[in-house]
Parts: sequence; structure tokens; C-alpha cells
Amino acid sequence: MLDSNVKSVSLVVMGVTGTGKTTLAEELVRKLGWPYAEADDFHPQANIDKMASGHPLTDEDRWPWLRSLRDWITEQAGKGSSTIVTCSALKRAYRDILREADAQVVFVELDLDKDDIAERMEQREHFMPVTLLQSQLDTLEPLQSDEHGIRLVSNQTPEVLCQEALRRLKLAK
Repeated sequence: MLDSNVKSVSLVVMGVTGTGKTTLAEELVRKLGWPYAEADDFHPQANIDKMASGHPLTDEDRWPWLRSLRDWITEQAGKGSSTIVTCSALKRAYRDILREADAQVVFVELDLDKDDIAERMEQREHFMPVTLLQSQLDTLEPLQSDEHGIRLVSNQTPEVLCQEALRRLKLAK
């Protein structure tokens, strides 16, 4: 799955809110020890305020956010580091921006039933309200066969999901 000739890899754990991106990423970090970035931390305050008030982001809101995340991946690759990133990356155009980074960008798409996602969202503290879940599902363009990545149904424990991701990406030790 990974190109052995590439020095730096960036695993981007993607999917709609509530699918377990952060939980899986933290497990991957524990196993691989790679630097980690939570895309939510790259949002300008205006984006966070907009989502918190129940309004979905537009593409124009997302472009600078995605570019800053892409630049962080490139910066880490310049230091010789592979990375783990969580980012919704809902549209192919968003993933195209991340793929511009100077690293081999590989996506790990998490999927889960809408009702299960909503239940998870009700149980956590996050600026993204459950009312925006449908807008994310409507926006989602799943990974296509020509995109570098894998899809996992996130109805397993983080440990099982992590092992499956590492095995399928050929990163298991």
C-alpha cells in the first residue's frame, strides 16, 4: 500500500464528524510514535464560531484551513517525519489540497451508520453540533478507487481498527 521509496508518509484519518477519527489517530500515534495534528486545531476562530452556531462551513471557509494543514505536513516531512493527521477531508477537492504536501499522503476513511454517529456525538463535548451531521453526510464524497487509501467501518474498538489499518497499509510490525 505504501511506496517504499518515499521518506515521509502522512496518514490522514478522514470522515464525517463523530466517526472516531481522533480516537483512531491517537491509537496510531501510540503504535507508530509519529507526530500528530488534529485538523480542528488549524481552524481559524471564525470557522469554529460558525460551526458552533450551527452553520456549516463553505468551501471558501475551508481552503485556508486545508492549506495550513497541508503546509504542516510538508514542514514535518522536511524534518524527515511521517505524520498522522485527523481531517474530515469530505470532498475530493479537499483531499487534493492535502495531497499537495511533500509527503506520501494516504487516507484512512472511517465510516459508520448515521444513528451510531449521532449517538456518539451526543456523548461528547465538541464545538460541532449534531444538527450539522446531515450537512457533513451530504457533503461527503467517499474515497474513490484511484485515491490512495483504505476504508474502515468504525464499529470496532480503537485497538482493532488500528491493527486493521496497520495491516492493510502494510505498517504492522
